[in-house]
Amino acid sequence: MQSMSQPPHDDEEESDAERRRTNIIMLLIAAILVGGGIWLVDALIDARKAEECMESGRHNCNPIEVPTR
Repeated sequence: MQSMSQPPHDDEEESDAERRRTNIIMLLIAAILVGGGIWLVDALIDARKAEECMESGRHNCNPIEVPTR
């Protein structure tokens, strides 16, 4: 029989492990969201530059890169 002043250690360790696992998952989700946000902003900047180029009347706004032989 355990006394009331001592909590069981197994529950405490499981709680710490679960908290650690949850924190790692949340960190991965945050990293994915930040990476996706950076990619989206970069894509929007490229689209804006292409649109400004086309609006100015130029025809070579997205040049095709040909590899050298």
